[in-house]
Amino acid sequence: MKQYLNTLYVTTPESYLFKDGECVAIRQAGQVRGKIPIHTLGSLVLFGQISCSPFLLGHCAENNVTVTWLTENGRFLATMNGAVSGNVLLRRAQYRQADDHEASARLARAFCIGKIINSRTVLRRTARERPHPALTQACDRLNRSLARLRQSPALDTVRGIEGEAASTYFSVFNHLVSEKSGTFTFNGRSRRPPKDEINCLLSFGYTLLAHDIRSALETAGLDPAVGFLHRDRPGRPGLALDMMEEFRPYLVDRLVCTLINRGQIRAEQFRKTESGAVLMADDLRKEILLAWQNRKKETVEHPFLKEKMPIGLLWHMQARLLARTLRGDQAEYPPFVMR
Repeated sequence: MKQYLNTLYVTTPESYLFKDGECVAIRQAGQVRGKIPIHTLGSLVLFGQISCSPFLLGHCAENNVTVTWLTENGRFLATMNGAVSGNVLLRRAQYRQADDHEASARLARAFCIGKIINSRTVLRRTARERPHPALTQACDRLNRSLARLRQSPALDTVRGIEGEAASTYFSVFNHLVSEKSGTFTFNGRSRRPPKDEINCLLSFGYTLLAHDIRSALETAGLDPAVGFLHRDRPGRPGLALDMMEEFRPYLVDRLVCTLINRGQIRAEQFRKTESGAVLMADDLRKEILLAWQNRKKETVEHPFLKEKMPIGLLWHMQARLLARTLRGDQAEYPPFVMR
C-alpha cells in the first residue's frame, strides 16, 4: 500500500522556502515560522508571491516532491517534478490507445460512467433529506444518460452525453444548498472568472483536485497531458481532467455544499471585482485548504479493491488501476463509484 503523504500549502505573500537539513523551512517577515521533514511531503503548492531557494527545488526533485505554483486566486501557473517515474512501455501504451478512437471511447465511457453515477448519488442523498421533484427528474435523466453510455457509443457521442449529464446535474445544483439566507445561489457553472460565490468555491476545489490527481498519474508513470475523454490541447492535463470527472461530485461538490450548509462560509469572505469576478479572501482560502486536507485524511473502503484507505490515496489507486488497464493486465478500467 502506498503511503499517504501530506501536501504543504503556502498562502502568505512574500514567504520564502529554503532547505534546512532534511527539512523544508518557511521564513516569513524575517522569522522562520516552521520546518517540515521532506520525507513526510508529497508536494508543495505555492499561492501568489512565494519564493523558493534553488537548493530546496533541487532537494524536492531528488525526493520526488512536486512543486506547483498557482496565482493568488488559485489559477495554475507551473509545476516542477523530479525524474519521470514509470517505464517508457507504459507511456507508449497510453499514447497508442489515445490515438485509437475505439480504445479512447472505451476509457472515456468508464470515466463518464463514474462521474454520472456519483452525480446521481449526490442528488439522491439530497432528495432523501429534502425531497423535490426537480431532483427526481434530474436523477431520471442521469439514468437515461447512463443507459446510453452502456450501449458503447463512439467517442464523440460519449462526449456529448457527458456534456448533457453535466448540464442536468448543475441545473439542480441549487437544491444541494440548504442555506436559507439566500446569500449563496448558483445560476449555472461559470469559469474564468467565476461569477458567484459557489462557482468561486467550486473552481478553487477543482484546482486542488487537479493538482493531486496530476501528481498521482505521474507517480504511476502515466503522462497527465494525454487523455481519452479530454483530447490533446497544449498546456492542458487531459488525463488528469479525465480522472477528475469521477471525483468532482464526491469530493469537491459535497465539500463546498457542506461548508455552506453548516454556516462555515460567510458572504463577507468574498469580494467582487470590476470585471464581475468573485474572489475569496485569504482567511477563507486557508479554511478551505484545512477542510480539504482533513477530508483527504478520512478513511473509506475502495469499492473495487475492497481495502480501507485515506481518501487522499483513492486517486493513486485509480491511477494504478488505469496503468494496469493500459498495460493489458486487466480488461476494463473500473471507475471510482461512491456508496
